[in-house]
Formats: sequence, C-alpha cells, structure tokens
Amino acid sequence: MERIQEDFDIQDNLDGSFLETAEFGEIRLLLSDKEPIVMTLKRPEDLGEIEEITFPTLRGILRWEIEKRWCAVDRGAIPFLMNGADCMAAGIQIVDPTIERGDLVWVRDEEHGKPIAIGWALMNADTMDQSTKGKSIRTIHWIGDDLWSIDS
Repeated sequence: MERIQEDFDIQDNLDGSFLETAEFGEIRLLLSDKEPIVMTLKRPEDLGEIEEITFPTLRGILRWEIEKRWCAVDRGAIPFLMNGADCMAAGIQIVDPTIERGDLVWVRDEEHGKPIAIGWALMNADTMDQSTKGKSIRTIHWIGDDLWSIDS
C-alpha cells in the first residue's frame, strides 16, 4: 500500500477497511472489504527489466480517481477493450506524457474519463501519441473480466 500511496499520491489510509491478500493466477492482490484494489505482478521479460510492479486495479483507479499513467481512447476502441483486446494505437487520442515502454498503464474513455482496461505499454508516450497503427498496450485487466468480477 505504501508503494501505491507514494507512486499515485493517494491519501487513503484504509482505516476501518477489512484488508486481505489473495493470489489471482500470477497476480497478488490487496483486497479492501472483498474488493480488489491493488495488484502486484512481474513485468514481462520482453518489456524490460523483470521486476515486481504494484498498480491499482480498475476498482482501485475508480476509488482513488488516479490521474497518472493513463491514455484515453475514442468510442470505437471501447467495445474491443471491454472484450479483452489489446489497445491499438489508432484508437488512442490522448496520452500521459510520462508513460514509458514497459509501464503498467490504464486506459480510459475519452468522453467520460472512466477506466476501461489496464495493460503493459508497448510504446513510450510520444510513439503512442504519434502512431496510427500497431498495438500500443497489451491488455491484462478490463471491465467485466474475472478480476473485475471477483467480489460478485
């Protein structure tokens, strides 16, 4: 939790929350009142140095209104992302300029700013912003997937 608080400027200390940890495949989770809010996983070998990355889940992003490491997609990309597809560069409209290749990033809809998916950046922010074809984000978590539905 300390890593997340520092990395994303989160003030929530989770007082009064029932906290537990769980494993979800290769992902370690922190759950607050049975809701997965933080995940820790290893960066894939093909995206740089293998290290453990801690990042909010989609529910964590909603809870804390995270404003770092995101990109916004147009309406046409949303149905594909909500089915677990990787994010294509053509659909990306706005990019946080701090994103580097190998970062975990979250994807939001351009119109409402709501989170849709989380994935590994396959490009840095400049390349992502200027590209019109190819995959830009390898999706690992999206609205409606098993991790999203874990508390149901």
